[in-house]
Amino acid sequence: MPTARVIVLPGDGIGPEVAHEARRVLERLVPEVELEERLLGGAAIRATGEPLPQETLDACLGATAVLKAPVGDPEFDAKDVRPEQGMLALRAALDVYANLRPAIAGDVDVLIVRELVGGLYYGRRGTLADGTVFDTCEYHPSQVERVARRAFELAQARSGRLVSVDKANVLDTSRLWRRVVTELAAAYPDVELHHALVDSFAIELALAPESLDVVLTENMFGDILSDLASGVAGGLGLAASASLGDRGPGIFEPVHGSAPDIAGTGTANPAAMLRSLALALEHALGRRDLADVLRDAVDGALVTSPTPDQGGTATTTEFGDAVVASLEHRLTTEEMTWATTPS
Repeated sequence: MPTARVIVLPGDGIGPEVAHEARRVLERLVPEVELEERLLGGAAIRATGEPLPQETLDACLGATAVLKAPVGDPEFDAKDVRPEQGMLALRAALDVYANLRPAIAGDVDVLIVRELVGGLYYGRRGTLADGTVFDTCEYHPSQVERVARRAFELAQARSGRLVSVDKANVLDTSRLWRRVVTELAAAYPDVELHHALVDSFAIELALAPESLDVVLTENMFGDILSDLASGVAGGLGLAASASLGDRGPGIFEPVHGSAPDIAGTGTANPAAMLRSLALALEHALGRRDLADVLRDAVDGALVTSPTPDQGGTATTTEFGDAVVASLEHRLTTEEMTWATTPS
């Protein structure tokens, strides 16, 4: 088994703090992994003038997985060059079109599959002579087809239920979306497909999330709905994501932002970052066994060592200590090496 190479992007704000906890957990779980840190976002702008330096991109392109902490800094909010531009450029360069955002708590187990490299965030934009500003939502049928296929396959492996969310009563892009998804459904007769309009679906997600399983939607709708789902399942501080393509490394990152207001205080909750690491273990490193053990350890730490956002007093490091202690207890030395056969 070739040695895995993981690029860690510490990002901005609380990013370096939560990334540190993920890094030490990964080093304990898979000691043979090659880890390398690179700059992205505001830290990269300060050092190089670019939010995504070429050396960072080159390192990510050659990696097994990219473990990314949040980026963003109010210092750059009104600037032409902003940290978030580096994040969007990295997603496009790696073509990680399928963004998986699980929301799990109690009876709720929802997986949102968000198209990540098309739509409004990547369409044509500009300013007209009269001062009108425009952003364009654009989709090609092939972009819809590939992410829909990923969602159907995920639904097959779960309950066999899929909801495709659009705004087909208003938008031409949504009518394209619905047509492509409907046509593709014929190839997946074991998956029960429903269509929903985004506004009414938001009510269903808020009031009856336990009735849902896999949700497929476009970029902007997915951004909004996945945050809502995270709130239903306990808050953004707990939400992880995996962004996957057909080739090359995926990007694994928490859904929450860089929280500059608490950076350096030692109070950031690393749960979402650690859950993102679990997704990397599962989808990039082929270690579903270790991913499950890590998820259990994080769930346990949320009970025994909660950070202030969860009503406790544990520091970021103390939360990480609780996770590591649980892993030490749960896993044998043999299980915690890359030499074991991946599941």
